[in-house]
Amino acid sequence: MKKLVSISMFSVLLLILAACGNGGADKAEAGKIVVSGKEFTEQIIITHMLAEYLKANTDLEVEIKDALGGVFVIQEAMKKGDIDLYVEYTGTGYLNVLDQEYKPGMSPDEVYDETKKGYAEEFNTNWLEPLGFNNTYALAVREELAKELDIKTYSDLAEHASDLSFGADPEFFERGDGYDALIAEYDTEFAKQVNIDPDLMYLAAKDAEIDVITAFSSDARIKQYNLVVLEDDKKFFPPYYAAPVIRQAVLDANPDLEETLNKLADTLDDERMQELNGQVNLENKEPEDVAVEFLKEEGLID
Repeated sequence: MKKLVSISMFSVLLLILAACGNGGADKAEAGKIVVSGKEFTEQIIITHMLAEYLKANTDLEVEIKDALGGVFVIQEAMKKGDIDLYVEYTGTGYLNVLDQEYKPGMSPDEVYDETKKGYAEEFNTNWLEPLGFNNTYALAVREELAKELDIKTYSDLAEHASDLSFGADPEFFERGDGYDALIAEYDTEFAKQVNIDPDLMYLAAKDAEIDVITAFSSDARIKQYNLVVLEDDKKFFPPYYAAPVIRQAVLDANPDLEETLNKLADTLDDERMQELNGQVNLENKEPEDVAVEFLKEEGLID
């Protein structure tokens, strides 16, 4: 009998230790917040934007972990409670994190509402109000190639894919809305697939080192390098509206925080985000400086 009791107590202890090893995902300390983001220009700018805004408008102790990684790295960090706040894109959250199936014709509001609901139920994480811009994926080619092959749509591109190279960041080849699903939808296959850093692929396309790239619609280098964005005629890609995502435990520990962060809603449109990205990628400004300048121009900080 004593042996059974000991075993039971040991089992309980293991469960307690396992819970403690969860990284404090459902806990938060009032007065502190860790702001993070993914590892490309736009996300680094926005990470600093959120951090500097919070420093100026709250009494929070703000820690920054910028350029942490892709969506799966970020999501795992959120689940463990290692980070508290970052900006995600509706299509990414809906398709890749929640593993839902996008139905062409779904409105941006529908995708946002379903994503917000899913994150709350599954992760106890809150999607705040969108920032205002839609950074959707866009297949882009150099202007000369588009004219030479008379390519205007993804379907046009599919007819020539067997002679062309396709470049994207490594994450795109793993995503549910990524390469495999794209070529299945358009019933094609490219001659060569290239893993490339997202901040290098625009120049690679410009210099004809890669024929087709997965550009981000808010990137200023599309215009700078005379790249042509093709029409997604089958509406394969969902909307990717950007919104702050925060652990509910952090909001519970800091009651006024949600209202404060929601004042950033609709402060950025596609054109303005493209401009900010261009200041870093084309004018070689520091992301933090670009973020601070934007906040001051909008009257969000002094």
